[in-house]
Amino acid sequence: MAILPIITAPDPRLKIKAAPVDRVDDDVRQLMDDMLETMYAAPGIGLAAPQVGSKLRVIVLDVGEEVPEGHPKKRSPMQLANPEILWASEETLIAEEGCLSLPDHYADVKRPASVRLRYLDYENEVREIEASDTLGICLQHEIDHLDGTLFIDHISALRRSIVLRKLKKAKKSEKSEKASIY
Repeated sequence: MAILPIITAPDPRLKIKAAPVDRVDDDVRQLMDDMLETMYAAPGIGLAAPQVGSKLRVIVLDVGEEVPEGHPKKRSPMQLANPEILWASEETLIAEEGCLSLPDHYADVKRPASVRLRYLDYENEVREIEASDTLGICLQHEIDHLDGTLFIDHISALRRSIVLRKLKKAKKSEKSEKASIY
């Protein structure tokens, strides 16, 4: 397994619609494994293939299992190919979201409270799941990435432009620092 570089906004690769996976084979499983290792190292709770430069419809996530305070969170990773929302509840919820491709930026996002989806699992089996709460939010967030949508696309244009301006400025300063090292 390998830790992959995470693409940060504003980068046009994050706005590309990902292509379906024909089947979950060894290459796709390797991508899933690398993405999971990358997500854990970041650390994060979800990651979509476009965030690491892949154009495939693959997401990984781990919202973990709740455990008593002071104990390590139990891992419960999910690796999905071609996730497709089949149903979304009319009931909505608003929750604060962040993203590994938009480091240190958070915003309240309104989404359906529950979703049902179909996907291919790690063994290329078709599965369905119904999810709500943190898992439901995370699944919707990562599926958005596969369609070229970032969580900031769900907030006001003014707040979105402020976040993007800050990220552009951070990228410029990072490039300046690297150039001055050499």
